[in-house]
Amino acid sequence: MTASGADAARLDAAIDQAVAAGAEHADARAIRQRTGALVLRDARTESNIDDASSGLGVRVIVDGCWGFAASDGTSTEDARTLALRAVEMARRNARLTTRRVELAPEPVHVGAWNSPFDIDPFDVAESDRVAVLAERSARLLEDPRIAHVDAHAAFVREETHYADSAGTRTVQTRRRIEAEWAATVIDPASGRFETVATTAPPVARGWEYVLGPCPTVGGARAWDWEDELGRLPDVVSEKLKAPSVEPGAYTLVIDPTNLWLTIHESVGHATELDRALGYEANYAGTSFATPDLLGSLRYGSDLMNVQGDREAEFGLATVAWDDEGVAAQRWDLVRDGVLVGYQLDRAMAAEMGFDRSNGCAYADSGLHIPIQRMPNVSLLPDPRGPDIASLIASVEDGIFIVGDRSWSIDMQRYNFQFTGQTFHRIRHGRLEGQVRDVVYQSRTPDFWGSLVALGGPQTYLLGGALNCGKGQPGQVAAVSHGCPAAVFEGVNILNGAQEARA
Repeated sequence: MTASGADAARLDAAIDQAVAAGAEHADARAIRQRTGALVLRDARTESNIDDASSGLGVRVIVDGCWGFAASDGTSTEDARTLALRAVEMARRNARLTTRRVELAPEPVHVGAWNSPFDIDPFDVAESDRVAVLAERSARLLEDPRIAHVDAHAAFVREETHYADSAGTRTVQTRRRIEAEWAATVIDPASGRFETVATTAPPVARGWEYVLGPCPTVGGARAWDWEDELGRLPDVVSEKLKAPSVEPGAYTLVIDPTNLWLTIHESVGHATELDRALGYEANYAGTSFATPDLLGSLRYGSDLMNVQGDREAEFGLATVAWDDEGVAAQRWDLVRDGVLVGYQLDRAMAAEMGFDRSNGCAYADSGLHIPIQRMPNVSLLPDPRGPDIASLIASVEDGIFIVGDRSWSIDMQRYNFQFTGQTFHRIRHGRLEGQVRDVVYQSRTPDFWGSLVALGGPQTYLLGGALNCGKGQPGQVAAVSHGCPAAVFEGVNILNGAQEARA
């Protein structure tokens, strides 16, 4: 029997056993993950990880209550044992609960899906993977201004087999990858240093993305590594010599390589319904965007249109079905600046009276229970919007921000501050050199309310992260955020160096 056939037999055994033991609903998932990570310092390997894991999780509803059990067992008998354990757990939990779990309906789905890729990173020889990172690091080190170069790559293959008592049976395999080179310069007189890294986002592609450039599709831009690495020594050297920013209110032109993170923290997490309902308050926080404000909360200016989606090609959160068997969808979270939607799983959709979940359940392991996790959350461009140069030309006095770095936001996703990698002074519509120590600070509705211009589709980029954390016990999910370049007026700028000394 093939691995796929063995997984199907185990899942069927678990479902049949759970239903026979009294489960009103049962679902099971077998997940196999392989994770690779490379870290180089000054073109020499510091760590090289190749890790594999697998697990089987069984989830049931009995007497209106959830039960869950999981293990790394591989036999059909293990699966039946897990099903009985989950049913028993649900019965015990039901004695303590007063609200019955209901699931929003979902059609039955049967199928298989693979995220698109050309070269599986695990099919590339380890020496060849190391060689790519080392050769590019060595080229950077040839520049006498560069003191150190750090490089890393991470890649994941995740295979999920899912079955439930309604008849859904799906198999899907997802791949994701990230690579980065960071160059450091040091001022010998003062000892002060600056580091700037490449800004290529992680994507759901294969090793071809690191080799690059590969074709542009939608917001998954072809990345010209040679061009960015070639410019990196000049960029980081200029940053070291740049003057510190003068605090005050500025017009900001924010590149997608920075804005994706602001979207993630101030919109993505804020529109998770479990946060808005207070279910995550003990660990991850709540949200100012509460359900009583749905349809009326002025989230931003009329230009702000944000969608959740599980369909974006090469998106890190793109799937064919989520971990409750719900088919991938696309929907509005913010429309014309007004909060109009949330991220849902099946239980929360039913609880809030929605007709259907929008497919936001995910478990990062067979040993973890699925929870509501973020889809791709993206700010839509202006269909007829300008390029970045034209956005900059429209600004009399401002700052152009590129690349992400540190951030801070409160537990309600309301008050925040973000930095970036490089900050370029704009005067009279022209870039006039870098400044340092820029921190932009605002409240979520004030910041998005100051949005006055959006770039066109040619400025759109699918950014994201591999390591969004949530839940107890903690789970990690990968998520993409597309956005164009955008202009924000009157944003408060702090001087990070002065704030650190205060």
